[in-house]
Amino acid sequence: MCRSIKQLRGEHPATDEEIRAAALQFVRKVSGFRQPSRANAEAFERAVEDIAASSRRLLDRLVTGRRD
Repeated sequence: MCRSIKQLRGEHPATDEEIRAAALQFVRKVSGFRQPSRANAEAFERAVEDIAASSRRLLDRLVTGRRD
């Protein structure tokens, strides 16, 4: 769906900035807005925050085949 969103699970843990950037790209794609109007700015930003938080939880909970 969003080819510009890079895979965040890898050798090194994703940074908060990487996760937020991916969430922002996702919300832009879903909403169809690159930059929301003032009327939609709060909903847009809230969606980015929610998706970033969900993504962080997912990445933190994933079990990988690596042995630490």
